[in-house]
Amino acid sequence: MMIMKRLGLIALILALAIGWTWKSLCASDETGTTVRPPAVAGLFYPKKHDELGQTVRSLLKDASGIKVPGKIRGLVVPHAGYIYSGIVAAAGYTQIDPATKTVILLGPSHRAPLRDASIPNVKAYQTPLGQVPLAKLAFTLRKLPLFEYVPQAHEREHSLEVQLPFLQVMLGDFEIVPILTNSSDPEALASALVRHIDEDTLVVASSDLSHFYSYDTAVTLDRICTDAITGSIFSDMALCEACGKQAVLTLMHIAKIKGWGGIFIDYKNSGDTAGDRNRVVGYASIAFVDRKEGSTKMKGNLSAQDRKALLRLARSAIEAKLVRGAKVERPGLSSPALTEERGCFVTLHKHGQLRGCIGTIEPVSSLVECVEENAQSAAFRDPRFPSLKADELSEIDIEVSVLTVPEKLSFKDGEDLKSQLEPLVHGVILSRGHNRSTFLPQVWKQLPDKEQFLEHLCLKGDMSSKAWQDPKTKVKVYQAEVFGEEDFE
Repeated sequence: MMIMKRLGLIALILALAIGWTWKSLCASDETGTTVRPPAVAGLFYPKKHDELGQTVRSLLKDASGIKVPGKIRGLVVPHAGYIYSGIVAAAGYTQIDPATKTVILLGPSHRAPLRDASIPNVKAYQTPLGQVPLAKLAFTLRKLPLFEYVPQAHEREHSLEVQLPFLQVMLGDFEIVPILTNSSDPEALASALVRHIDEDTLVVASSDLSHFYSYDTAVTLDRICTDAITGSIFSDMALCEACGKQAVLTLMHIAKIKGWGGIFIDYKNSGDTAGDRNRVVGYASIAFVDRKEGSTKMKGNLSAQDRKALLRLARSAIEAKLVRGAKVERPGLSSPALTEERGCFVTLHKHGQLRGCIGTIEPVSSLVECVEENAQSAAFRDPRFPSLKADELSEIDIEVSVLTVPEKLSFKDGEDLKSQLEPLVHGVILSRGHNRSTFLPQVWKQLPDKEQFLEHLCLKGDMSSKAWQDPKTKVKVYQAEVFGEEDFE
C-alpha cells in the first residue's frame, strides 16, 4: 500500500511537472524566449563583425542600377552568397527609407517542406552585427490559420538571414516579421498581411531567379521574371523560374492591393559577378513604390480644374455608351488650354491592371475632342481587351496623358540614341517603313533599362528587336502631362 501511495505521489508530481512544462511552452509560443543564431555566417557572408560591416558598406557604396523615384514600399532581392548576389541586393537596399521601423521578410524554405507559412518561435535573429528583434506582429500572425511554426525550416535557412546585415547597416533600429513560404496561397497570405502594413513598413521578398543554365539562356529566362514582376503580369509568373516565387507573388498581390507599381533596379547573374558562364544563377533587384509617389509628370499648362474636367469628360463619354439614356456631359471645358490641338492617351486600369489604352500622338483635334474619343476607344476598341461592361464601371480608374508635340531625334548609333533618352520624361516613337510604335513616358517605370525599353518598343511595332540601333529607324520623343482619378480622391 505504501509503495502504491508513493507511486501515486510520483505520478502526481510528474503530471504537475508535465503540465508546468506544457504551460511554459505555450507561453514561449506567445512571446518567444530564444535567439536564433546565425546559420550561414562565414559561408554566405563574413562572420566577423568588422569585416561584415565593411563588406556591406562597400557593396552599398559600389551598387549601381536604376534610381527609384519615390519611397520603396516593397523590394525583391536575391539571397545567394554576397560575392555572387550582394551587389544586386545592395542596389535595392541602398535606396530604402532609413526611417523604416518594421520589415516583413518573405522567403522560401530550401530545407523543409511547408504546408502553411512558417514564422519562427524566437525573440530575435542574431548576426555578427547584433540582434534583430521580432515584431509583436509576428506572434499575432502566428495565431492565424494561414501560419504555423516548423522549427527545422528556420534552423539552417539562409533566404531571410542574408537580408539582415543590409537592413542592419541601413536602418539600425528596426523589427522583423520573418516568414517562410513554399506552398501557401500568395493571394490569401497577402490579404492577411496587407492590413498590417503602414508607412513605416517595408516588405522584402527574397528570391534568386533561374538556376544553372548557360549565361545567355539565363538572361532570356530571367527577363520573363523581371518583366512579369515589374509589370504585375501574374499569368507570366508561371514561366518564371524563381526559388522564391511564392514570396514574390505574395509581394505582387500586396502591391496590387496597395496600388504600388514595380520598378526594375538591377539584374546580374553569377556569370557577371563571381562564377563561370556555363552554369549561372540569376539575381534581380526590383522595387515597388506607390504609383502616386513614383510617377514623374511634366509640368504642364493644365490647371487642377482642367484636369478634373477632362477626367469627368472621359468617364461621362464611357458611361454614355453603357448606361441607357446617359449623355456625354461637357461642363467646365471652356478653358483655352482645353481647346488647343493636342495629342492625348486615355488609359483604363481595373484593380491596378491595364484594362485598355488608346491614344493619338499627333495633335489633330482639340484636347476635349481627343479625350472624349480616346476614352471610348480605350473602353470599347482596344483589340487587346473585350469591350468594357456596365458592371465594370465602378471598378475602373481613368488616367489621361496630354502630350507635347513630338520632336525628331537624330542619332548616329544605338549608344548615341540611349544617351539622349531621359527615362520617365520621354515618350518614344519608333517608325520604320510602315511599322510604328510608341511607349508613353510612364512605361519607363516597368522597363527602366534603356535597351529593354527600346527592344520591347521595336517588338511592339513588329520590327527587329535591334532596329533601334539603326540610324535609318526614325525616332521622335515627346513628354506627357499625366493625371488620373486617383490623384483627386
